[in-house]
Amino acid sequence: MIIAGLTGGTGAGKSTAARRFEYHEIPIVDADRIGHDLIAPGGDATAEVIAAFGEDILSYGKIVRERLGARVFADAEALATLNRIMKPRIAQAIAAQCAAHGDAGEAVCMVDAALLGDSGTREPWLDCLVLVSSPEADRVARLVAHRDMAPEAAWERVRAQVDPESKRKLAHWVVENDSTLEALHRQVDEVAQALREMKVP
Repeated sequence: MIIAGLTGGTGAGKSTAARRFEYHEIPIVDADRIGHDLIAPGGDATAEVIAAFGEDILSYGKIVRERLGARVFADAEALATLNRIMKPRIAQAIAAQCAAHGDAGEAVCMVDAALLGDSGTREPWLDCLVLVSSPEADRVARLVAHRDMAPEAAWERVRAQVDPESKRKLAHWVVENDSTLEALHRQVDEVAQALREMKVP
């Protein structure tokens, strides 16, 4: 089975690209969704996250992701702490889901994760990487429009991440999301076909 990575900065359109890959019947392992489950009530990381960041991130006993996000994206040390808690658990869940897709006979599986390539190298378990790229101003505009974020908070979120453009050298394909939805879909369609034609290692 081919394991492909899908990455891009927040607001770049990565989720839109992922839905288009699903249209081509390529299963998606969503790292963000895994992260949500890990900090939901009873989640494997919930208690440790609350212990690290305090009850200010809670509402009626549940972690409010927006509060947690506001905390960590404004403080590099806090973000590093959250990553230390979450990354090993997310990696374990990703591996398990990829294995399940392989056992089900899938030819290709795609891991959707913003942090792929953040270290400056492609993760050794990936066979290839797809980068969704979009201008910073467009990314901020999407965060403001679709996630109800203030412009200042959106810029803070964008600039707290590793520069996604640094991942171009790691990517097998770059999907440029700088015009229309139809243009994005055309590029994803081409990548999906190429993935289907790749030889299994």
